[in-house]
Amino acid sequence: MPQTVLTLPSSTRRLRSALLWLACVLCLPLLAHAADVDSVRLWRAPDHTRLVFDLSGPVEHTLFTLSDPNRVVIDVSNTQFHADLEALNLDETPIKEIRYAPRDGGNLRVVLDLSTAVNPNSFFLPRQAGTGDRLVVDLKDRAPTTAGPPPPVAQPPDIASSGMRDIIIAIDAGHGGEDPGASGPNRLREKDVVLKIAQELAKAVNGRRGYVAKLVRTGDYYVPLRERRNIARKMQADLFISIHADAFTKPSAKGASVFALSRSGATSEMARFLAQSENESDLIGGVGSVSLEDKDEVLAGVLVDLSMTATLGASLQVGDYVLKSMGQVAHLHKHQVEQAGFAVLKSPDVPSILVETGFISNPAEAKNLANSGYRTRLAAQLLKGIEQYFNQFPPPGTYLANKKFGGNGGVTEYTIARGDTLSEIAKRFNISVSQLQQLNNLNSQTIKVGQTLRIPTS
Repeated sequence: MPQTVLTLPSSTRRLRSALLWLACVLCLPLLAHAADVDSVRLWRAPDHTRLVFDLSGPVEHTLFTLSDPNRVVIDVSNTQFHADLEALNLDETPIKEIRYAPRDGGNLRVVLDLSTAVNPNSFFLPRQAGTGDRLVVDLKDRAPTTAGPPPPVAQPPDIASSGMRDIIIAIDAGHGGEDPGASGPNRLREKDVVLKIAQELAKAVNGRRGYVAKLVRTGDYYVPLRERRNIARKMQADLFISIHADAFTKPSAKGASVFALSRSGATSEMARFLAQSENESDLIGGVGSVSLEDKDEVLAGVLVDLSMTATLGASLQVGDYVLKSMGQVAHLHKHQVEQAGFAVLKSPDVPSILVETGFISNPAEAKNLANSGYRTRLAAQLLKGIEQYFNQFPPPGTYLANKKFGGNGGVTEYTIARGDTLSEIAKRFNISVSQLQQLNNLNSQTIKVGQTLRIPTS
């Protein structure tokens, strides 16, 4: 039986060829690599080293360790390495060398050769707030490190021998590391400016008898918001002050501000905007999948306790002193302390304020913030406000309390401000209304603005 040959029309053959070509083109993205490692950045903190791999797209990865010798191995799926490692400074880190090679076709293996064992952690961060996709690797030190805040300035022997303690000021420079904060003209970065102001303030504080300053961040690395306030608590700080220099959508926005925590909303649209942008720092700085919402039930309970009420009251008071003093050298955005839900201020027992030293997005204020002389003057005024508060309310057992009360340190004075009530003052200082009335010979709860009350300090 003769064989039958089917011949397709030329138009059909052309259509079939076109469809085959289109199918190949559509399959190309599936065959190509999913992402590139465009750059690698590194920061050294007092207790860990952070590596950030900047990616062109999302990736999946695994991490494991090897010993003899110590290594950390990161396998990244469907990725190619195009970064330059020459500029990385590995000094004072546990990393001796970073190696990489393709593996299993289009996958990538990165090996960190270490000089000592570490506790590694890694997580992927998707694009957020203007940043690209990133793979973050943290190498936590196992042994104590000598890196960290400088020791406090030694106090005169008469203070140390008397058993009186210093007033501790925890100074937090916002942002840091892979989180640069806001940007200004001429590549001015918030993280750099605020660290310099924090260092100037620490220098000024340590120059005052009876005070000691401790920096929350001592270099260019990121500290999560919750950890910043926890560090202040571990320092047993009498005051936590977070330094910032933020930006707004309009370059015309200007002026320094002081913020305290708001337990319900914010006092202005600007306060809401700044609180939101600062709280996003944990996503930019990289704390994995931690939510910005504070879900700590214990802390939530403390927030509604009277102790939190007292802490908020003290925060508003010291903030008022600092704001008025800062107004001597800086234009003020508003003339009263504002309140917003800044995550970094949510300490239950440490008075906490956030200082916006100016808008880095405003050309005139950016020029001031870039000037070392201006930063020194600003730090001096911040200290002046801090001193005015603690001269009024020195903590019991401190050198200042002993100096103010001649050694007995049992009573301080409080000048009543507009809006004060006797019950609120009693809550603020953790005493009863009846105690206040008895100490001040009051027959009722009626008080007047400008009236001075005696307050027990113990």
